[in-house]
Amino acid sequence: MNLNKINRNTYYIDNPTNIGVYTYKNKNCLLVDTGINNGQARKIDNVLVENGLHPKYIINTHNHMDHCGGNIYFKTQYPGCEIYTSNKERLYIENPELRDYILFSSSSFKSHGESKKSYKVDYVLEYGTNKIGDEKIDIVPIMGHSVEQVGVLTPDRVCFLGDSVFSEKIIGKYSLPYLFNIENSINTLNKIKEIDADFFVLSHADTVLNKEEILKLIDLNLSNINKNIEMIIEILGEPQTRETLLQNIVILNDLPINFNQYYIYFSSISAFISYLYDRDLISHFIENGKLYFYSK
Repeated sequence: MNLNKINRNTYYIDNPTNIGVYTYKNKNCLLVDTGINNGQARKIDNVLVENGLHPKYIINTHNHMDHCGGNIYFKTQYPGCEIYTSNKERLYIENPELRDYILFSSSSFKSHGESKKSYKVDYVLEYGTNKIGDEKIDIVPIMGHSVEQVGVLTPDRVCFLGDSVFSEKIIGKYSLPYLFNIENSINTLNKIKEIDADFFVLSHADTVLNKEEILKLIDLNLSNINKNIEMIIEILGEPQTRETLLQNIVILNDLPINFNQYYIYFSSISAFISYLYDRDLISHFIENGKLYFYSK
């Protein structure tokens, strides 16, 4: 785990969830996300200390645990540290049980590993320019993967994109990645093409991307969404429940699966069904106590 320079005062720490770092003249710094838990946050903090940096500000791109799970560590270690996020993401960060409601449509199993610790958000970000400390940081709406995910554009023309774009490696392994809203995901991918930046950082990728590389990867993400849409419409040529639809997709794509991953896929399937239903491409009927969907 290292502090890797991108451009001028903007860096990132390589981590299972990459951490953005923007440094100020007084050696304070702004973090983009905080990792999944206290252990990861402590390692991130060690890198900051080794480089003489003091975490003063945190922007959480969205509420998933691998992006905000280290908040409590930094708030405890640095009591003056301020946490920022969007308005709707704040609701989930401060009420983490809502994440379970999304995945399980109810409270989760007691054995489910999600943290129930609440992290207070100090400030809600506005889209566009926000003054954080004595610097202007641009906030970009990148909804789709979560309810109101935000991107962070530093004065150094570096844009942190959270989980709005998936790497080629992730799409290769998980061709059905987690998407909360398909329409928003498509719109976000097209809008990212217009962001005026030189460098782009994904939360789960091994390298920083330039403009040409991000455009190519966006097209791959859009193509993958369209592939899933076409696959679902084809499978629904014969009526399927959500469970059998997911079963078919898992088998056809040889997707890795465990208990948690099943519910992540199931939530994504629901997002695709909503998208197709709203466009009058599929319909439904109920028979013998089961809800079936089919292509029109």
